[in-house]
Amino acid sequence: MSSIIEIKNLTKKFGDKTAVDDISFEVFEGEIFGFLGPNGAGKTTTINILCTLLDPTTGFATISGYNVAKDRDNVRNSIGIVFQDPSLDGDLTAEENLRFHGMAYNIPKETREERIKYLLEMVDLTDKKNELIKNFSGGMKRRLEIARGLLHYPKVLFLDEPTIGLDPQTRNKIWEYIIDLQEKKGITIFLTTHYMEEAENCNRIAIIDHGKIIALDTPDNLKKDLKGDLITLKTSDNETAKDVLQSCFSLKPKIKDDSIYLYAENGENFVPKVFRALRNFEITSVNVRKPTLNDVFLKLTGREIREETMDGTGRMKEMHRGR
Repeated sequence: MSSIIEIKNLTKKFGDKTAVDDISFEVFEGEIFGFLGPNGAGKTTTINILCTLLDPTTGFATISGYNVAKDRDNVRNSIGIVFQDPSLDGDLTAEENLRFHGMAYNIPKETREERIKYLLEMVDLTDKKNELIKNFSGGMKRRLEIARGLLHYPKVLFLDEPTIGLDPQTRNKIWEYIIDLQEKKGITIFLTTHYMEEAENCNRIAIIDHGKIIALDTPDNLKKDLKGDLITLKTSDNETAKDVLQSCFSLKPKIKDDSIYLYAENGENFVPKVFRALRNFEITSVNVRKPTLNDVFLKLTGREIREETMDGTGRMKEMHRGR
């Protein structure tokens, strides 16, 4: 697999604070790549560097072979961006928004109009092309923003929380577009999301925390690294029960939200052993399930990704093209 994004020893400092700390990774051509992390972890700074909005302090990054700090125009022609915050002009129609974007990229008129027609059909907005954006629903705006990000036929599409605030049906529709772009058009998708069930759709995932990449693998492999099923139980004395389990099985159970959490191979077969070890305790509930990506995130960062606030530090800046 050839890489379309390469990041080598990338560091970004703001005064004495290191936001991105000597990270290196690559994104393969044609994959859906998830980039996850708590607010303030360096996620947004990294993306802003890749989108030519910030210069790195040291290290470098390339997209399609172009250095993001030294060859910005070629990088910007190679990427499309869908921002978390709406960036459409509400006083223009859907078609006018796309046309304005195409003109900014100097797309020839005939080609531009053909692409506008095709993309409006792709996102099911042809019948809304003459309506003002300010009258659109959130889902319609997001679909149009995806169309706009594709108008200049980028090789990489950056999606910053593409489904945040949308209802489940619209979220599913957006993901149909995303997967279709990857499978049928070969476009590389680089996205952030706080919906772990959506991150399952990624080919690979990187997790960044405190400016460093702390995990990078496929969703399945990341979950396998937890080594076992997740067992959750409540007892009459969780603190003492946790100590008993730790001494009996050399496990590392944790307490959160009035429950004991531990990982064990073949969880259903392990539960009877738990009951025997805790025979002097009242066990009020027990649950066994396969680990999820949210469990991975929790174990690596100490936080659930849904605990993260979605307003403020976690938003991608808008690109000012200066054309």
